[in-house]
Amino acid sequence: MAVVNQPALHPTLTSLAGFVGEWTGRGHGSYPTIEDFDYIETVTFTSSGKAFLAYSQRTSNAVDGSALHTETGYLRSSGVSGVELVVASPTGVAEIDEGVFRIVDDATLHVRLVSRQVIVSSTAKSVTDIERTFTLKGDLLSVTLAMAAVGQPITHHLSSQLRRSV
Repeated sequence: MAVVNQPALHPTLTSLAGFVGEWTGRGHGSYPTIEDFDYIETVTFTSSGKAFLAYSQRTSNAVDGSALHTETGYLRSSGVSGVELVVASPTGVAEIDEGVFRIVDDATLHVRLVSRQVIVSSTAKSVTDIERTFTLKGDLLSVTLAMAAVGQPITHHLSSQLRRSV
């Protein structure tokens, strides 16, 4: 399903065009310092016609629908197979991630990002490293996130399976 009223995609983003749209589905979270939880996630990538895609993400509790997390940022190409993601969240954490994308079997787009820098406010929980993956195959977007936080080494934290909704 095409996204309505999207400006033409900037030529540097052609390989990432499949991400444009809204994606919704279920996810599961775990971390050594918290109880496991299930959530509903919505991820949106939009084009302004500039050399980046605007990125937003929000989650809610799968049981009661209460808000859990939100973040916003920008995804851009940084060369032939390079990609960068800049993200900020209201928890006081901001990150700059860099990585690569590759197309597998002409049908799957895989993006792997590793934090280059994570900045936290004086009131935020300690987060030192973040790793993200986005794997797009058809209308299924799989998202994972690992992090090093609150004294723990880099550890899997989140995974979700999202379907294109717009």
